[in-house]
Amino acid sequence: MTSTTRVVCLVYDGLCTFEFGIVTELFALPRPEFDFPWYDFALAGVDPVIRGMGGYRMQVDGGLDLLDTADLICLPGWRDRNEAPPAELSAALARAHARGARLMSICSGAFLLGAAGLLDGRPAATHWRYAADLQARFPDAQVRDDVLYTEADGIVTSAGSSAGIDAGLHLIRTDHGAKVANLVARRLVMPPHRDGGQAQFVDAPVRLRPGSSLAPVLDWARGQLAGPMGVPDMAKQAGQSERTFLRRFREATGQTPVQWLRRERVLRAMRLLEETALTLEDIAEDCGFGSQATFRATFHEFAGTSPSAYRERFRIKRAAL
Repeated sequence: MTSTTRVVCLVYDGLCTFEFGIVTELFALPRPEFDFPWYDFALAGVDPVIRGMGGYRMQVDGGLDLLDTADLICLPGWRDRNEAPPAELSAALARAHARGARLMSICSGAFLLGAAGLLDGRPAATHWRYAADLQARFPDAQVRDDVLYTEADGIVTSAGSSAGIDAGLHLIRTDHGAKVANLVARRLVMPPHRDGGQAQFVDAPVRLRPGSSLAPVLDWARGQLAGPMGVPDMAKQAGQSERTFLRRFREATGQTPVQWLRRERVLRAMRLLEETALTLEDIAEDCGFGSQATFRATFHEFAGTSPSAYRERFRIKRAAL
């Protein structure tokens, strides 16, 4: 990257500690494992005194004026979704978006975006328990109660607290590519990628026989992506009937095997686009896409851009490091 992305995290009295910890872990923690500059991180305080849940007090870098310097603004929850934020905060958020800054909310932080008028006509996520309230408060928003995070026009909203990790990794992937995001996820001991459309929660923990978790099946499937593979193959590998495998896969992951396979193929394609000089035709074949048209359409669905544009983008970023 030719310049360091400036991340400003909004903090307030009554700060949600877990959500704040997610933001700092993702964007403020030093990353000596990378040979390029990480994010430039600062704290912008809403109130004169900042106390977080758990009893600690915080010293900040400045006030709301810092939002005017941000490339990315993070909103780690809000102390009371029924409390309207200060007018100057809403104005600062709207002003930041108008000049091109990205904004990411975690859980109840979406209510701050709504108050700033930034959810009108856009998809939005919050904790599923708050979704109806968010929709009622901001009827022009397209509230989703069944996804981990949403993104539209530089506005990223995430569901209950831990979904903020998924949204943050998505932004890191957007900025630095899949390989870097996967390394950050590994350090967090997190799955490398759960797409935004994945369910906020699953119906029940997977109930498999002792020693027969899904992990070996998923690892096997990742090694077979180049060839034709479907539910019958995965069910056979798991030693289960298709009906049982489908039910248990959905219970464990919140998605179908077909959805999981499509995502894994795109993730593999991202890595190959970033790290190799293989042609798009070779990558499509290596990742098991039946045609170039299917490759382009599926890749765009998950990555929001074309395979060729994705490769060019990260080729430029690597050259700038």
